Amino acid sequence: MINFMRFKYYYFAFSLSFVLPSIFGLAMWGLKPSVEFTGGTALKFQLSNSNFQDEQVKAFAKESGIEISNFTNQQGIYLIKSKEVTQSQYSTFQSKIKEAGGEFQEISFESVGPSVGKELVFKTVAAVILASFFILLHVARQFKDKMFGISAIIAMFHDTIILLGVFSFLGHFKGVEIDVLIVTAVLTILSFSVHDTIVVYDRIRESLKHQPNAKFENLVNKALTETITRSFNNSMTIIFMLLALFLLGGETIKWFVLALLVGTISGTYSSTFTAAPLLVVWKQLAKKK
Repeated sequence: MINFMRFKYYYFAFSLSFVLPSIFGLAMWGLKPSVEFTGGTALKFQLSNSNFQDEQVKAFAKESGIEISNFTNQQGIYLIKSKEVTQSQYSTFQSKIKEAGGEFQEISFESVGPSVGKELVFKTVAAVILASFFILLHVARQFKDKMFGISAIIAMFHDTIILLGVFSFLGHFKGVEIDVLIVTAVLTILSFSVHDTIVVYDRIRESLKHQPNAKFENLVNKALTETITRSFNNSMTIIFMLLALFLLGGETIKWFVLALLVGTISGTYSSTFTAAPLLVVWKQLAKKK
């Protein structure tokens, strides 16, 4: 049996080394929402038979009355995000490209009204709150102890804060935006984190049934020793698959995959080295009262 709990305060310190910068990033810069949340237009297109510089394309857009909030060019595939673009502005933009000798090929044109964006924000926040509430309820009911439920929720928010912190830095330095796919990744990671935590908690509960008088810290060490190999192997298969998708997949899913990758790594760590040590510390504090 490995004495994991001997280093529990080091685990907390390691977690804080990621959580505190994440909170700093979120407080300083926040998250960069996509047009799905703010309302506006996302225009994706390809230019053939042309050697336009990015500044030229931006100038054509500006002359057409399009206010660019985000501009990317990935191997000749352009993505412009702006306030809502009218059909007249869009037609003018295409005409300017063609007049300059370019061949305009539309890939997608998406417009989202401000009211739809606000509704989506509300639904997203509501989904996260409801998911957290039902997870807390389920874990507390399963283990007949609120301590288990609260520790699982803390570990879950540990993963969420780190994930959102990563995207606050990416948004500030790389212009990466939060869209519905990223929100989907966050909700997926919430369930993954809790699932891994429940596996550990279930072993602790079984050990408590058979050894009710044993030292709680020893039972936690025993549970972690029995589950860590399974947890690590399971996570590595997911991580290798996500790495392949991140490196070889298209630009469309790149940040979604990165969100899953960060969340998987963080969730694997927190279920073993955050949720379980929290239980031990809680038990120790309860005994002192």
